[in-house]
Amino acid sequence: MDKKEWYLEYEIQKNRPGLLGDISSLLGMLSINIVTINGVDEGRRGLLILAKDDNQIKRLESILNTMDTIKVIKIREPKLRDRLAVRHGRYIQRDADDKKTFRFVRSELGVLVDFMAELFKQEGHKLIGIRGMPRVGKTESVVAASVCANKRWLFVSSTLLKQTIRNQLIQDEYNENNLFILDGIVSTKRASERHWQLVREIMRLPAVKVVEHPDIFVQNSEYTLDDFDYIIELRNDADEEITYDIVDQNNLFSGSDFGDFGF
Repeated sequence: MDKKEWYLEYEIQKNRPGLLGDISSLLGMLSINIVTINGVDEGRRGLLILAKDDNQIKRLESILNTMDTIKVIKIREPKLRDRLAVRHGRYIQRDADDKKTFRFVRSELGVLVDFMAELFKQEGHKLIGIRGMPRVGKTESVVAASVCANKRWLFVSSTLLKQTIRNQLIQDEYNENNLFILDGIVSTKRASERHWQLVREIMRLPAVKVVEHPDIFVQNSEYTLDDFDYIIELRNDADEEITYDIVDQNNLFSGSDFGDFGF
């Protein structure tokens, strides 16, 4: 029988030398293997473990609950956030009210790229929005995550080099293994109806789509924020406010500062 992976997280109540060794020995006596272990928060440790059956985990939980040195916080099949917490030593911040919104700052670009790469690897339709001020690293992070996920990325609309607005794709680009990147401001401020016909075709593909500036995108289209599976917010620092006033003030997307690529 194949072993099943579990996530165990506990909080240290009484820290003492040898505590981790005791827990490791307990797992060994129950024939449970440790895959990865790391601190995931102040005073907390997270472990990815392998067990042959659920009874092993029930026995483990029962024994751990008798220990006064630790408190079991989670013991479950690992979620994406659990895996990343063990890998990077911290949990990704999630909005308390909107569970599909995840927040990052620029110093955490490595974690962000890893998080998005894991999302991009999942099969089927997935719509991801990314908010952030200009030059914070949104597009670059999406491209880097595409490389990590071994996905080919296609700019449907973008301002990364020059303003790109696609009106059509060639035949082999209609591929569910491709990742489609749209800039919500460019698509709504500068694009034609032919471009929007292409956007609707892409939205129907069972593939990953990433929309920068999703709030502007939904204001000017038939799509809503409820259509998004994940919303990612990227800031230069934790207190930065994401606002779109600078777009109108600086006329960043008028086409005067950048040449246009139309396909």
